[in-house]
Parts: sequence; structure tokens; C-alpha cells
Amino acid sequence: MSPAALELGAIACTFIAKDDPAQRYTAVSDVTLTVGAGEFVSVVGPTGCGKSTLLNVAAGLLAPSAGTVTVFGEPLVGINRRAGYMFQTESLMPWRSALRNVAAGLQFRGIVDAEAQAGEWLKRVGLGGFGDRYPHQLSGGMRKRVSLAQTLVLDPDIILMDEPFSALDVQTRQLMENEVLALWAEKKKAVLFITHDLDEAIALSDRVVVLSAGPASHPIGEFAVDLKRPRDVAEVRTTPRFIELHEAIWSVLREEVLKGYRQQLAA
Repeated sequence: MSPAALELGAIACTFIAKDDPAQRYTAVSDVTLTVGAGEFVSVVGPTGCGKSTLLNVAAGLLAPSAGTVTVFGEPLVGINRRAGYMFQTESLMPWRSALRNVAAGLQFRGIVDAEAQAGEWLKRVGLGGFGDRYPHQLSGGMRKRVSLAQTLVLDPDIILMDEPFSALDVQTRQLMENEVLALWAEKKKAVLFITHDLDEAIALSDRVVVLSAGPASHPIGEFAVDLKRPRDVAEVRTTPRFIELHEAIWSVLREEVLKGYRQQLAA
């Protein structure tokens, strides 16, 4: 059996205050999570439960306090060069056009035809005629499409996505979700997707992992999503099986969301 694309084994992340080493905060503890090659896995949990922390560990941007990270069976050392990372926040360089933003990663790698490849990816995300536009000249949905092309042009084996569509309106968000599903079905890369939106997690994924409220957040549930593919994220939400899955996952997640909310009020 081939190794998992990504495996987090008993991961813990504890942060120590610079001005007072006695002050420690454990964001996640004893987190074991795998993403198979070609599998789409979403992680949901309350605000502040360490979802983005786990994504940073998977990317090699953060070394865990304990535990192991393996990528296709090999221990991860430093940056995960087999992964592409699509951030929640704006990641485009305002002084570069859409085309040159998408080409940037390839250019940094010394690829000769970087702009030609970038142009092809802009076409694939529906922005073939917008390569000369700068980020401030694009709508929020267009900027997200450029960010998606910027991530996928590097042809990563693993795609890490941190709530990439949370700032979009509902209609644009659904268009982007379907775009991701279409591109994923074509390439079948391993995806680790972070979201607060349970509907989004179910509509996109093969598996949904639920994290507890922090501190020391850890997995408390894992659900296989057996909805047929290909899927339309709007249409699939009305199916009986989707509703069953939503009820089952929410029954586990609900108390953790309330717990996280109470912690925020007490802070």
C-alpha cells in the first residue's frame, strides 16, 4: 500500500510567551490526521481551536512541539516543497499584474516559460482576458481565482487551503467551490481544507474531521462523506444524505462551538 500523502502523528503545538517563559498555551495536542493521495479532507472546529496551526505544521512553516509529520512516507524537514498553500488572507502582490502574480512562483524556480504557463492557468480559472489587470482592478472573487491559479500552477502534490473563500458572498463562494471541485477532479491532488462552514466541508470533501474547542484541541470525530461525485455544491445540499451527514456532524460539533464561544466571552 502506498503511503499517505500527508500524515500528522500525535502533533502538539505549545507556544511560550517571550517575556514570560512560564506562560504557555497549548493550541493543539495529540492530533493524528492523514490525507491520502487524491483525497479531499476538511477540518472543522470552533474559532481558535488550532485549525490554521495544523495547516502551518503541514506546510512546514511551524515546527510542532511534539509529534511527527510525514509527506508520502518521508519525514518532513523544513518547508513542505510538495505542498501548495492557499491562504485565507490576501496573498497577491499589488505591484504585479494577475499574470505576473501567477507566474511569480515559477519565476522564483527559474522556469523559462513561467508567464506562458501562468496564462494557461488564468484561462483554466476563467480569467484568460484579465492577465494585465492589477489586484485592485479585480473583484474579490477574481482575486481568489488568481490566488487559486497561483497555487495550482506549481503543480503541488498536496494542496493546503485555509478558509480561502470565507470573505466572499454566497454566490461567488459557491462558484469558487465548484471551480475547486472541477480542478481537483481533473488532477486528484491531496487536499487539506480548513473551514468554519460545515456545509462547505461536507459538499467538498471525502472526509470531515472535527476538532474540539481549545486549548489543547484534538480530533473528536471523523466522518466519511459518501455523496456521489461529481457534485454541485448548491444542489448537493438539498439531498437527504447531505442532511443526514450534517445532522450527525453537527451533533458532535455543536457543543464545541458553544464552548469556544463561551471562552471568547470570558476572555
